[in-house]
Amino acid sequence: MPYSTGIITNTRVTGTAASFIAVSTRNLSSASATILVEIFAVPMSTLTLTPIYVSSYNVAPLSSDIREFFIAGNVAYEVQIDNTDPLSVVAFSSYGLDESGNLVIEQRVLQSEFTEIPAFSLPI
Repeated sequence: MPYSTGIITNTRVTGTAASFIAVSTRNLSSASATILVEIFAVPMSTLTLTPIYVSSYNVAPLSSDIREFFIAGNVAYEVQIDNTDPLSVVAFSSYGLDESGNLVIEQRVLQSEFTEIPAFSLPI
């Protein structure tokens, strides 16, 4: 079942705005993991949730993967993520990164903080 960060506010009014999102995956099993990620943004111009990335990639057994996605200029965003391989066990985290690549701690979402959702917002 997929997971969601929920909508994360991304403005300087509430702290440091992120220019990128770092999505980290740790494959804890001896089987390869196929990861699906959907990222939505709320642009200043429309204030509606808009899909900006749909990505699928493999994470080798007992390894990790960190991907960055550009989100600067959006007032909010949401990350939806899932592992589609039933034989692999993975852990996810997501962090906002400022324009210099520094962590935006207020925008971190650890594995235990993701919300399980019944399905991705966009069919894959």
